[in-house]
Amino acid sequence: MTASTDLGTLSDFFDRYGVALTTGDVSAIAGCYALPGLVVADTYSFSFSSPAAVALSFVGAAPDYRERELVAANAVILQVEPLSPLLTLVAVQWEFLDSLGRAVPGERYRYLLRATDDGLVICTVVRAG
Repeated sequence: MTASTDLGTLSDFFDRYGVALTTGDVSAIAGCYALPGLVVADTYSFSFSSPAAVALSFVGAAPDYRERELVAANAVILQVEPLSPLLTLVAVQWEFLDSLGRAVPGERYRYLLRATDDGLVICTVVRAG
């Protein structure tokens, strides 16, 4: 097992994560995270140490996506930086598709991913603007 810099592997992971986000599948979202995990933005930070805590932190996202009529999410991978044998830092620009088929720009994030026997997991998310 090594840190993934393969764009196919990274795209598959972010595709699965994007589907979980837009469908409100908080269990699948929680399965994408290492524990403990950390989210950092300009004005807040929070950590979670259980799958239930991850799920609770994303409960409000699904109604927001529904209200905005976002039906699909696509992660455009901007940069991949291997940090260690198991860690990779990935810069992502999210793009969404609404129910009318229009592209809706999203935000940029950096994800610190860890390779595990079960696949990639998110250790830290940094909102990049």
